[in-house]
This record gives sequence, structure tokens and C-alpha cells, in this order.
Amino acid sequence: MPRLRPLLVLASLGSALLSSAAHAHSAWLLPSSTVVSKAQWITVDAAVANDLFFFNHQPLALEHLRVTGPDGAPRATENLLRGRLRSVFDVELRDKGSYRLAVINEGLLASYKLNGENKRWRGSAADFARALPPDASALKLGEMFSRVETFVTLGAPSPLRAEGRGLEVLPEQHDLFSGETTRFRLTIDGQAAAGIEVSVLRGGSRYRNHPEEIRVKSDGEGRFAVTWPQPGMYWLEAETTDRKTTHPEASERRLSYSATLEVLPQ
Repeated sequence: MPRLRPLLVLASLGSALLSSAAHAHSAWLLPSSTVVSKAQWITVDAAVANDLFFFNHQPLALEHLRVTGPDGAPRATENLLRGRLRSVFDVELRDKGSYRLAVINEGLLASYKLNGENKRWRGSAADFARALPPDASALKLGEMFSRVETFVTLGAPSPLRAEGRGLEVLPEQHDLFSGETTRFRLTIDGQAAAGIEVSVLRGGSRYRNHPEEIRVKSDGEGRFAVTWPQPGMYWLEAETTDRKTTHPEASERRLSYSATLEVLPQ
């Protein structure tokens, strides 16, 4: 049997706050396998944690979890569980190709003053009108769109395509090995996004004194490259803001995306 190579595992930061990759509370989806050779079940852990790939803060909410198969059709999940420190769910892989597992969060972020106190609110656009107190003042309103997603492959990978909403990062190849370079393309609403800074951190940060962060920036075509210094699990993150809002009172849109990547030894 030929050696199986792991597909890139992508995930996006589900937090509404656009924090640096070096900051605490990174959100991620971590599947039990990134590539399998035969039909089987996989389990996915979902957490928001102080250390990469350790469950030590809180579970990632799965209310907006969506799974699609290689054909783009929805797939069911089973055994969804929200514990004290992590969420868990199972997915059955039956058809050959790449599966997309995504947690997508979007809505409004508001700050205002009420009786002299600073207040914050986060929720859906549908809830905003009734949630805002009538005597609120100094309102600042923004939109947010965050994506946490993972791709897992049964057999050979199938093409990965941008969905065309928010910030997305897709690899131009799927084989990740230490010492080699992986090229990516970054898009916003399906269009190439230039000049976006991307941060990459290796997992296991709790066992070293320095984060060993890699920083790169997308070029004019939205492309960037990462050379992997050693094997392991990595966390990739990108974020930006723009003025492409849909709500008439929102002044900016916050976009965030993160990725977990498995890199194998040569």
C-alpha cells in the first residue's frame, strides 16, 4: 500500500475578538485522523484553549457546525457533546474525497453607553433591534464573520474551492512535510486578498519558552508560502477588517480565519 499523506486541516478562529496568534485562547477543530484509506468514523475535538491542542479553557460551540461531503452535499454528525473543556462530534466517512467540516459564526458586535457605563453586545442582526436599550448612547456597531473549518480526506483528495464568503485560506497542494514549502491562496469573499499577514505557530507551546512564530504576508495575488521547520501540528491564523458591511449602521466588518495543519517527517 502506498504511504498516505495527510490533507491540510483548516480551522478558523471562532472568537469575535481579533487577537494576535501569539495571544491566548486559540480556537480549533482537531480530527482524530486527517487522511484515512478506507471508510470509517472519525472523532473531532473542538476547543478554545490557552495552549495549542490542549483542553484547558472552554469548549468551542457547535451550534453552527456544518459538514459537507466530497460532492458538496450535507453530511450528518453524531454524538455531539459539549463538556466543560471541549466539544466533540463524530463523522462517518463513506465516499472517497475531501470532507469539509466547518463552524461559521457571523453577526453583529456592538458597544454603547447606558447610564454612564460601557456596555457590549454580540448577537444576530435579527436580535439587534430588540436587544439595544432605547436610551443607549455612543453606539458603535460592527459586523463579524469567523470561520473554523477542517478538511479530512478518504483516499485521494478532491479539489478544494473557496465558498466565497469571508476570509478563507486554501492550499495549492496537500502534502505537508518538514523541510518542504507549502503554498496557499488567501481570499476574501472569493477574491484574492493582498497584504494580509498570516501567523503560524507549532503546537505544544506549553513545553517551550518561546512561541517560535512564523509570520508571512500574502502577495498581490493573495498567495503566500510556509516552510515547515519540523514535523508536528501547526496553527495558522489570519485576520483583517474592511468596510464591506451589510447592516446600514455597521461601520466595519471583522474577518478571522485559522487553521490546524499536520506536518509529517520526510
